[in-house]
Amino acid sequence: MSETANPTSHTYFSQRLRLHYLDWGNAQAPHMLMVHGMRDHCHTWDWMAQKLRQDYHIVAPDLRGHGDSAWVMGSSYSHMDYVYDLAQLIRQARLEPVTLVAHSLGGTLACQLAGLYPDAVARMVVIEGVGLGWSRRFERMAPHERIMNWIDNTWKLAGREPRRYESLDEAYQRMQKSNKHLTPEQARHLTIHGSNQNEDGTYSWKFDNYTHANAPYDIPADDVQALWERITCPVLFINSKQGFPGRTGQGDSLQHFRNARVIDIDQAGHWTHHDQLDAVLAATTDFLRE
Repeated sequence: MSETANPTSHTYFSQRLRLHYLDWGNAQAPHMLMVHGMRDHCHTWDWMAQKLRQDYHIVAPDLRGHGDSAWVMGSSYSHMDYVYDLAQLIRQARLEPVTLVAHSLGGTLACQLAGLYPDAVARMVVIEGVGLGWSRRFERMAPHERIMNWIDNTWKLAGREPRRYESLDEAYQRMQKSNKHLTPEQARHLTIHGSNQNEDGTYSWKFDNYTHANAPYDIPADDVQALWERITCPVLFINSKQGFPGRTGQGDSLQHFRNARVIDIDQAGHWTHHDQLDAVLAATTDFLRE
């Protein structure tokens, strides 16, 4: 990192799981919760947090099964469990009213959280949030197909070992290959914070492989839309022109939000806040100052 400010690490408990978050200080400022996406970690926000920490009290959690948070044993990673963890953190750390900044799966969770507790959320920025395509696809499956699909996937995961890299540099190269927009500095920083060294000296990613085992039943898509319609705060959706299809804010999803708008940023993939940091920061700060 080019700047010297460092956050402090903290833990809290949710459903008996020990979960981790970073606190960037400035506790008297307005609260901001930054929520990462699937198989990511809280340090994905380090560059944005460095720029926003003067104006906000920033808290960035590791979702269950990610980063330095505990893995779930004997249960799928459902959206509702993630949402419960975030609600618990907001409650324990007394973050209301909170501004939410979220990416990918984190954007999905943030929209559900804001629909559950509309008075608790002041503003929300969602970057490449996952829309309803996944839910709709599974809801079109027959019940036996949905459940058998989950069983088959979980069986496969039971025999899957975490990928091991011979060196941190090999893991770094894999990180850079997965997102060619990353600078070498970004890729190395994310690799260092996103991996653990195994006892034999190899390195593996911190996230739990069982995060791939999506619960066969979660919140129905119609219920998700009903939650969106309860959101009262202003919402900014930031999507990438070269990002994933079916993002929240695309298609007809915007009609379910009372006060929302969308911007599309060019020359960026799914991790817009890495690929076009300055553009995302400019859009975010302008929106938050309104």
